[in-house]
This record gives sequence, structure tokens and C-alpha cells, in this order.
Amino acid sequence: MTSELDRLPFGPISRRLFLGGAGAAAATVFIGQNGKAFAAETGQKGGTLTMAVWPDPTALVCAFTSSDQVVLSSAKMTEGLVAYGYDFLPRPRLATAWEPSADGLSIKFTLRQGVKWHDGTDFTSADVAFSFLNLLKPNHPRGRGTFANLTAVDTPDAHTAILRFSKPSPVVMNALSGMESPILPKHIYENGDPLRNPANNAPIGTGPFKFVEWKRGSHIILERFDGYWAQERPYLDRIVMRIINDAGARAAALETGEILLAGPNPVPYSELARFRANPKFDVETRGEELLQHAQAIEVNLRNPILAKVEVRQAILQAVNREAMARAVWYQSGRPATSPIPYQAGDLRLANPPAYPFDVKKAEALLDAAGYPRGADKMRFKLRLDWLPLGEANLRAAEFIKQSLQRVGIDITIRSSDLPTYLKTIYGDYDYDLNVFLYAPIFDPSMGLQRFYWSKAAKPGSPFVIASGYSSPEMDKILESASTEMDPAKRKALFHDFQRLAMTDLPVLPLLDLDYTAIISKRVHGVMDMPEGIRGSFENVWLSA
Repeated sequence: MTSELDRLPFGPISRRLFLGGAGAAAATVFIGQNGKAFAAETGQKGGTLTMAVWPDPTALVCAFTSSDQVVLSSAKMTEGLVAYGYDFLPRPRLATAWEPSADGLSIKFTLRQGVKWHDGTDFTSADVAFSFLNLLKPNHPRGRGTFANLTAVDTPDAHTAILRFSKPSPVVMNALSGMESPILPKHIYENGDPLRNPANNAPIGTGPFKFVEWKRGSHIILERFDGYWAQERPYLDRIVMRIINDAGARAAALETGEILLAGPNPVPYSELARFRANPKFDVETRGEELLQHAQAIEVNLRNPILAKVEVRQAILQAVNREAMARAVWYQSGRPATSPIPYQAGDLRLANPPAYPFDVKKAEALLDAAGYPRGADKMRFKLRLDWLPLGEANLRAAEFIKQSLQRVGIDITIRSSDLPTYLKTIYGDYDYDLNVFLYAPIFDPSMGLQRFYWSKAAKPGSPFVIASGYSSPEMDKILESASTEMDPAKRKALFHDFQRLAMTDLPVLPLLDLDYTAIISKRVHGVMDMPEGIRGSFENVWLSA
């Protein structure tokens, strides 16, 4: 059977919004006309952009998952109320203006007129209200925290939506991009279970590109939406996302021109120098500013061995993170000192509780915890799972195994495909140690609260607290930070969060990472906005 694919040719950062999103937005109301706020240059129309995605996404709408490969596709078809610039201040998208109230208990959005869903239906405030209350708040992995205080969305007319909160919620103005909080059509989702809606695999959005075809294991095809609200855009006719699971195959496809763009981290880090030296490519670390990235071990505290904090301290001190950055990430990472990465500047606590590499100290901690070495020189056995998104995670698991066996912890590495991994870790909680990648995001209430806030727990929700950690003190800190309107006080609360996180250690921070994308010099406009490869691509164009 012929598919659509057969017919195609292949040939230091500002932190103003970090600590007071609603207050920053209140200072200026942004008005956009025909998308001009987003355009950096005029591009050439036409052409097909081929890019790599891996592994096969679990869905194509990111309202219910934060998985990176889902975000990559979703953000080109669905949109949020705003986008963000490199200054982290909001720009118009589906909303053209916004006005937070002085008490922080409401935000009034003026919605863009003349916007159509891909099926031709008018976009209205009813879609906004339904998306926040019925889809994002109850189902998005970060939505339960971000929108915890959202109580209602008033819709006095078709182009006005007023979000109302029980408590001030400064985090909300930081969470309204299409890659974080996509607005979905009420008329498509209002009946039945939204998690099982067929539109999750064949999206109907308002974005610059509309869904054409998804052939699992092979490709996803999007094409230009001629009814897009931003006149003269998008420039591209089509986007073809090819599913290429092997890093070597991705490298070869880039070099032959079969694909023109791949990321994040599309090739082994050992090969980056070769691509940097190739004049046909740009190797970009931009486009990660909104998310930031880190690698860590989440610990299952249900295991009585791991419930002892001395054991968790020993595990962290047994891993030489400097050597890990060299061996696994080829110096594209640096040792983490807290859950908040180095890119966060002074939001990161200067001197949190520290666990430097020290094998003798790790051995002493394990002895004190009551786990001496046995006749086989081992103390106990643990399973180590790893996020199956890139070979670096497997290499990290192997590095951790060798490190822990050195201090007498017998490690079995378990490998699985992504659906099995997500079910095992976040559905069944059937694991001991999980080495994974996460996005702290430029507001910790969005990116980090989900791993420490006990009320976020929901079996089956990917990349949300799986450790079983529950601390009334931590819950109070995080809840206070999510409602604190004073930037200085909010920063102090995030410092308190780091102190407690590095004392209790339900998550063991390993490395702060610098992600890369490899882009053919024929491709322009990808980095116009800090979403980078996860952006809408409305301004992306191809030169000959």
C-alpha cells in the first residue's frame, strides 16, 4: 500500500520571568498582529523539511505527556496562549493580550480572532476553558501542580477568557506555551476519555502545520495549514519526521542529506566534533533555554534498603560524576550540585548539602546502615532501569553499575522499550533505581515540583514522582513557592527546596547537561525562539 511518504523526495540568560511571571507580564501587555512578533526574517516559501524523531512517539499531542518526542511533533500542530522569547517574557500566540489582576487571583486573556481549528471550526474561549479545566489540570504531568489553584475559567464572550485562582499562581504565566500547555478543541474532546481520544494520534490543532499521516516505526507527515492565522506562514510545505532509532543511522542520514535536522542529542557525543568541523552543519546548544536538562537517579523509597538515607547518600558518593561527564557525555555535562541546574544562575543554591565522590565514605555509610559485605563481597542487590531515549542513558547505567559494584552493591541493568519502561516506573512503581533525563524548566514549580510534591503522584502519569517520597515540609515549601508573588521570597523558597531535596535525596542529581541539535545550513529560523527544535516551525524555511 502506498503511503504519503512514498510521494516525497528525500534528498548569562535573563531570569525576569523565573521568579515573578505574573508580575513581569503585568508590566507590559503585548499585542501581536498577523504573527509579526515572532518573525525574525522573511524566508523562502516551499519545500519539505525532513528531520529525525526517535523512538516512535506514544502519541502526537503533548497535553497528557511531557515526553520529548511527543512535544517535538505536537508543538507544530497545537498552540498555547503565548510563546516566549529568549528573555523569557511572553509573546502573543492564541492570546493577543493579557492582564493579571493586582491580587494575583486572575488573568484576563484577549484571544486572537479569526483563528480556525484544522477541521475548519472556529477557535473560541470555550476551547480555552475546557483545555485548562478538563484536560491540562487533571491530566498533564506538570498540570496538576501548575494549575493546582485554578478554580474557574470565565468566558464572557467568544474572545475573552479569565483564569481565576484560589491563591496567587505566578507559575501560570510561565507555563502557557504550546509545548507545555497546548489548547485543544472542545468539540473534539468533550465526549469520552480524553486519554483515549483518537485525536491524540491524529491531532486537530490551530498550529501552522496539520496532521497527514503517522506510520508507526517509519514516519510522521505534517503539511502546511493554509488557514493558519499568521498570514504568509508557515513557509514550509511539509515536515516529514522520520523514525530513526539508531544513532549511527541518524548520523549517516544527516551526512547524506536524507534528513536536514535532528535533535536533541542525535549522534553519539564522540562524533560531535566531526559535525562541528563540517561546514554543512550547525551544531546548536540554543533552543534548550526553556527546558534546561539534567540527568539523575530516582530512588524507589518503597524498597526498605533504599528507604535508609545513608544508602542513598552512599550511592551518590560512589559515583564519580566528573568522570561520568567525560566518559558518557564527552564533557557536554557537568556534575550537578542540586536539582536546579547551573543555567538557573542565582536561583541555584550556592552551598547545598554536598556528596562529593568518595568511595571510602560510601563504604562507611553502607556499613553504618547495617549492610556489611557478604562472602561474595556484595552487600545487597538492586535493579537499575534506564530511560530508553538515546544510547547515553545506557552508557550512564553501565557507568553507575560499575561504580556501585565497587562499593558492594550488586546491580542488574534492566533494558526495555519506552512503553514498557513508562509502565514499569510510573505505572507499576516496580523498580529500585531509575536513571533518567528530566527538564527542570526555567521555573522550578513547573519542572521540578512534580518529582518532590507528594500530591502530584498519579500512577500511570509519565515523568511524575515515582519514588514514593512524601514530606509535609517539602509539600509546604513547594506549595508556598507556587503562590508567592514576591520574587525575593520566591527565590528563598527555592533555596529551601534545594536544601531539603539534597538532605532527603529521593532523587540523586548526577549531571547538568547541554543538549545539542544538528541542523543543515540549508535550514533557517529554527532558533528564532527558545523552543528551538520543539517550536512551531512557522518561521522555518529552506534555502537551495
